[in-house]
Amino acid sequence: MSASANAANRLAGETSPYLLQHAGNPVDWYPWGPEALERAAREQRPILLSIGYSACHWCHVMAHESFEDPETAALMNRLFVNIKVDREERPDLDRIYQNAHQLLTQRPGGWPLTVFLTHDDHTPFFAGTYFPPAPRHGLPAFRDLLQRVAAFYPEHRAEIRRQGAAVVEALEALAGAGAGEGAIPGPEVLDEARAQLLRSYDRRHGGFGGAPKFPHPTSIDFLLRRAAAGDDEARGAALHTLLAMAAGGLYDQLGGGFCRYSVDERWEIPHFEKMLYDNGPLLALYAEAWAATGEARLREVAVQTAEWVMREMQSPAGGYYSTLDADSEGEEGRFYVWARDEVRACLDAGEYAAAELHYGLDGAPNFEGRWHLRVAREPDAVAAALGISADEVRTRLTAARGRLFAAREGRVRPGRDEKILTSWNALMIRGLCIAARHLDAPELLASAERALAFVRTVLWRDGRLLATCRDGRAHLDAYLDDYAFLLDALLELLQLRWRAEDLDFARALADALLEHFEDRGRGGFYFTADDHERLIQRPKPWSDDSTPAGNGVAARALARLGHLIGEPRYLDAAARTLQAAGPVVRQAPYAYLSLLGALEESLSPPETVVLRGRGRELEAWWARCARPYAPGRMSVAIPDDAADLPPALAARRAGPGVTAYLCRGTSCSAPITAAAELEGALAAAG
Repeated sequence: MSASANAANRLAGETSPYLLQHAGNPVDWYPWGPEALERAAREQRPILLSIGYSACHWCHVMAHESFEDPETAALMNRLFVNIKVDREERPDLDRIYQNAHQLLTQRPGGWPLTVFLTHDDHTPFFAGTYFPPAPRHGLPAFRDLLQRVAAFYPEHRAEIRRQGAAVVEALEALAGAGAGEGAIPGPEVLDEARAQLLRSYDRRHGGFGGAPKFPHPTSIDFLLRRAAAGDDEARGAALHTLLAMAAGGLYDQLGGGFCRYSVDERWEIPHFEKMLYDNGPLLALYAEAWAATGEARLREVAVQTAEWVMREMQSPAGGYYSTLDADSEGEEGRFYVWARDEVRACLDAGEYAAAELHYGLDGAPNFEGRWHLRVAREPDAVAAALGISADEVRTRLTAARGRLFAAREGRVRPGRDEKILTSWNALMIRGLCIAARHLDAPELLASAERALAFVRTVLWRDGRLLATCRDGRAHLDAYLDDYAFLLDALLELLQLRWRAEDLDFARALADALLEHFEDRGRGGFYFTADDHERLIQRPKPWSDDSTPAGNGVAARALARLGHLIGEPRYLDAAARTLQAAGPVVRQAPYAYLSLLGALEESLSPPETVVLRGRGRELEAWWARCARPYAPGRMSVAIPDDAADLPPALAARRAGPGVTAYLCRGTSCSAPITAAAELEGALAAAG
């Protein structure tokens, strides 16, 4: 049920579209905050915490079945203080209570997340995900569960207290905080992570593991970096996965962009929601893989994904929206799937003949009696079947794609979550900058700059970031990921074009990380700032999940910035993070690939190339350094008239022409003033 002017609960004033979806429920929902928590404490009533997000299909199902039902709502209102949380706005709460769910149930969580908390200290004592209105699939009816939990709570307080203390203790252990005094792991953990990934690699369909199958950008990035060092097996796995995803229904064959995951091992049928945080890293990977291989399909996917982002996800103010829903007109995937006659009606006979074979329309329907488009036959195979040239097939398919896309635009669109999240915007800014650099696409840079301007204008206040904004209203204290991801994005932007104000912003973000998030005693960074709301845990995330681990991104970005400007504080903080992470990384290296990216650059510091000069000659030298895929290199081109540079950069002066300074870690070569000498130095560096 949508929000209405006569909303029955307290969610109507929120910025989250997910919360607003529930503002008209008969449930007496509260947002997380003092009003709800104080009421629970005052009335000694347990809390029912429900966490989800706007594009979540099963969240919609449970809302329709239970939260819109007056009898269920009456039971919830009588027995509990009911709190709704958008996991995208409050990843701190989601992280804590997802981990608690896993501890309590011994299985992974998900959304919707349903957790019952004590009235005073907010420790969880029962947890689950989706519950149906009637018993099925081994799950109790939601109304029965409500009554059983409410009856259990007052009679078992002592038992609940003991369990709660154990859960909090286990949550602290899950954080895996080291003492900050051990040795940084050695290269053996990189080798073990490679071995673990290749053991889980699906050699038939690409990707890792079985269904449901997720893209795992951090895994592909790790293998692509190994490929750059000459690892052919890693190269094959990375490229096979990228091409297989691009051929499947996970990728929107008409509009560009990737869905969240595939329900099958073949990448054929996705869960149809599209998330900004998936597409930023994937955009970067496809552009990097194209730069590494020259494979045309990789470039095509990168271009189409960037076009989708700029067309459908960028707000007029510049920031990027969060998600597209899986559902339209109440059905999952309805916007994307086709009847065969619909396709035939859009195309001429030649176009249809090619599209039918290419998209698999000559086979059985693959989604509820309809077809979700995927690449069933490559153009060469279609050409052989039709007895025409491959170039003619590509011409027909290009025309067919345009016609089908135009026809699809007339359909009822999926809902769009129009809140603008700092961390997810940072992932997309980074992705667009990397793609703009490798693809020589200035329009992508322009889009990224608009988004960064939005973040600086709306979400950066008094030296601190805010986490979210919608309709001009920015609020909520930012998290580790917001600072770390944005710092990483700024470093990519500085590689694309130099601006002193962006370096200043990067340094301000790095300083805020050290001041407000670092665990100075044990190393690493907490997910929440030192002045954040006090919760039952202050997480310190090490492992990657749907997004890279903030600690891994922070360690790598701080080290790169430290090498660039010669700032030991940043280098020391990065080293302390790797020391603290050592114990957990050694246990299961493949789960910590963002940290391993930072570790790899600690063991073999990246090459930092500083170019000084002017005009087209500077651009040409920069292109030679920055356009190829070289994951162990950071290149910046600083005009010779740039002012207010940090001392380490100011000392690298321009000569009569372009001058290059090549450094690895803290060791630098003599200045290079000849293009041929630069070529030789880059080749020697690998």
